[in-house]
Amino acid sequence: MKKTLILVLSVLALFGCTRPASTPVLTIEGGQVQGVTTDLPGVIVYRGIPYAAPPIGELRWKEPQPVVPWEGVKLCDKFGHPGYQAVHYPGGYTTEWGYGDESPYSEDCLYLNVWTKASGNTAKKLPVALWIHGGGYREGWGSEPEFDAQEWGAKDVVIVSINYRLGVFGFLTHPELSAESPHGVSGNYGILDQIEALKWIKKNIAQFGGDPDNVMIFGQSAGAGSVKTLCESPLARGLFNKAIIMSGGGLTVPQPAPAGAPAGRMGRMGGMFRQMSLQDSEQQTKEVMDWAGLTDLKKMRAASTETIYSLGNIYNAASGKFAFLTAMPIVDGYVSKESFDDAAKDGSLADVPYMIGYTLNDMGDMAGGIAAFCLNREEKGAKAWAYEFARPLPTDGRPNVLSGAFHSSDLWFVFKSLQHCWRPWTQGDWDLSEKMLTAWTNFAKTGDPGLGWEPYTKDNNQFMLFKLDADDKEASEAGAPIKP
Repeated sequence: MKKTLILVLSVLALFGCTRPASTPVLTIEGGQVQGVTTDLPGVIVYRGIPYAAPPIGELRWKEPQPVVPWEGVKLCDKFGHPGYQAVHYPGGYTTEWGYGDESPYSEDCLYLNVWTKASGNTAKKLPVALWIHGGGYREGWGSEPEFDAQEWGAKDVVIVSINYRLGVFGFLTHPELSAESPHGVSGNYGILDQIEALKWIKKNIAQFGGDPDNVMIFGQSAGAGSVKTLCESPLARGLFNKAIIMSGGGLTVPQPAPAGAPAGRMGRMGGMFRQMSLQDSEQQTKEVMDWAGLTDLKKMRAASTETIYSLGNIYNAASGKFAFLTAMPIVDGYVSKESFDDAAKDGSLADVPYMIGYTLNDMGDMAGGIAAFCLNREEKGAKAWAYEFARPLPTDGRPNVLSGAFHSSDLWFVFKSLQHCWRPWTQGDWDLSEKMLTAWTNFAKTGDPGLGWEPYTKDNNQFMLFKLDADDKEASEAGAPIKP
C-alpha cells in the first residue's frame, strides 16, 4: 500500500498535477488563484492573472469587459501574453533585456502579475504599486526581465505589473467606433485597460495583503506618458494616491530650465508625447480602412491580427501617401479631457505627491520640463521630487550595445534586477540599486522618498543625482565585476 501511494504521488508530480503546498489559495474576481515562490524568502509571485475578458473578436476596440470566470484553482506560474507587436531582433534594447522567453504576442493580452510577502493576509494592508511598462505604446510587456519585482515584495510593497493593448489595437480611432460608443469616442483602449487594472486592484488587492486605499502608479517612457494621462483623466481619479513619472518629460517649455537643473541638459523636451485630435485621427483611419476594403466594423473586426497590424505600412507604401493610424493616447473628451500640460496649469491634475526624473543620456532634454512641472506643483500647494540618473552602464566590451546612462538604463536599478543582466556590475552598482529601490518603495509607502531628498522648489532647486562614487566608477571602468 505504501509503495502504491509513493508511485501515485510520483506520477502526479511528474505530470505537474500537484501545487506548491506552501503558497495560499486566494479567491478573487474570476475564481481562485495560487502563486509560486520566488528566489527571496517569503515573497510569492502570481503570474498571468486575467484582469478583463480577452479583447478579441467582437471585443476588439471596445472598453475592457469583465473577466471570464474559470473553474478550479488557477496555478499562476506563467506570465500572460504580451500585447501584439513586432518581433524583436538582437541588438539595442533586445540585447539589453534578453527577450525570447515570453509568451507569444497576442491581442489576448489583459493579464497582470503580483509580487507580495503578505499573500492571504487581508489585515496586513501593505502599500501597493502599479507598474506600467514603456515601449512607445507599441511594444513591451510587464514581465520583461528587468521588471522582476521580487525585491519590491521583499520591501513590503505589493507590486502589480500589467500588459495592456498596444499600437492600433490599443489606440485606434474610427468614426464608426465612436458612433457605437455610448460616450461618442474611440481610441484610448490601452489607457482604459490601465484604469481597469486599477479597478481590479481596488477590488482584489486586499487578498494579496495590499491596501486598496494606498496605491502608487509608476511607469517609464510610454509608461510614464500613461501615468501622465492617468493623472489627468477623470476616470482614474481616486484610484491612486501617488505617481512616479520616469523619462516621460514634464511640462513643455520653450526655454532653458530654472536654475538648479543639471547644466547642459536643458531645453525643448518637456512633454515627450504629442497628441492629435480625435476628429483628425478618425478620418485618417477611415481613409486607410476604406482603401483596404474594410468599410464597416464587422469587416474590421473580422480581419486578421496581422492584417490590422501591418495595414498602415502597406497603405503608405502602396498609395504613396502617408496616414498615421492612431497608436497613442489622444484627448477624446471622455478618457482624456485635456493635455497633461493644460491640466497642470489649470489645477485639475490629480492632487497627489509626484516623483519625476530622467536619465543623463535620455531621449531629449527633459530637465527643463521636469523643473517647470515641479515649480507648477509648488504653485498649486503640492510637492514633487526631481531626479537624474547619471550612472553610465558598465560594459564587457562587446560591440553594438547601448552605452552611457541611456533611456531605460535606470530600470535595472529601480527594480534591483541586475542579476538578470549580462553587464559586469560593480559593488557600487548594487549599492546604488539598493538606494534607488529604497527611495522608490519609500515613496510607495508614504509619498516621500526619504534619504534626505527634498522636494524641488524655487528655494531648493536641486535634482537628486543618482550616480556612483568615484571609487566605484573607477572599478567599473576597469571592468571588474562584483557580485552582491
